[in-house]
Amino acid sequence: MKLVFAGTPEVAVPALDALIASDRHEVVAVVTRPDAPAGRGRRLVASPVAQRAHEAGIEVLKPARPRDEDFLARLRELAPDCCPVVAYGALLPKDALDIPARGWVNLHFSLLPAWRGAAPVQHAILAGDEMTGASTFRIEEGLDSGPVYGVVTEHVRPTDTSGDLLTRLAFAGAGLLSATMDGIEDGSLEAVPQPADGVTLAPKITVEDAHVDWHTPALRIDRLVRGCTPAPGAWTLFRGERLKLINVRPLPDRAELSPGELSVGKNHVLAGTGSHAVELHWVQPQGKKPMRAADWARGVRIAPGETLGS
Repeated sequence: MKLVFAGTPEVAVPALDALIASDRHEVVAVVTRPDAPAGRGRRLVASPVAQRAHEAGIEVLKPARPRDEDFLARLRELAPDCCPVVAYGALLPKDALDIPARGWVNLHFSLLPAWRGAAPVQHAILAGDEMTGASTFRIEEGLDSGPVYGVVTEHVRPTDTSGDLLTRLAFAGAGLLSATMDGIEDGSLEAVPQPADGVTLAPKITVEDAHVDWHTPALRIDRLVRGCTPAPGAWTLFRGERLKLINVRPLPDRAELSPGELSVGKNHVLAGTGSHAVELHWVQPQGKKPMRAADWARGVRIAPGETLGS
């Protein structure tokens, strides 16, 4: 098939690579979000998908909005058979959805109908799911509600961050998306409607969502830290300034600290929660680089009785 691939971040690049490498399909163009400011200089930088497409000599389309008529006209000229999508980052209007004869097929990082929305991997970790995966489905106008072509499953490991899990799913999902394109092309795959039961939503995780409440149980705080790493980053307050929490570990046998209370040893830093303590492994003070929590504690000279949080 003739394909136009839509995607933006690094997590979409493995799927693009898999389709470029396919001997059954041709990627004639990619659609991605416009260049965005990045780095300290805030200069405009092309998306990872755009950079990869340029390296491969593939045409890149960067509409400000997918409903822009210039973009729709170019898409009609390209006349793709199908448009595979991975984390494009913008809603597609009906005028765009109607152009490819075999539709737009999205690779979504959950086992649909669970975790429809922008942050499925983060919510899977926050909820304590032991199993997740990726699904390919035909895009409709509803939110991730279209019929499903195929799935792959993936265990959620006890120490997984959302970054760890998403990296594994990006590569497993790349194979699934490529196989889905093959099955659509040869007629061996038919999309199956999603069940009405089991629908859960996964809205974007905001910075405020990532604020740690030390009165909640240690297990919930551990999930919050892992689910918000690398973005937006779980955080708390210390002496009125933000402290990002990169890695913590629940300690079920330590329950003597009150919520947020710090206990500092030679090589460890503990914080109390609504249940038992957690050990802080890596933190990032405001305006500084990540560091070991024990090094941070020595530098700020934590006094007895000091706490994290407001």
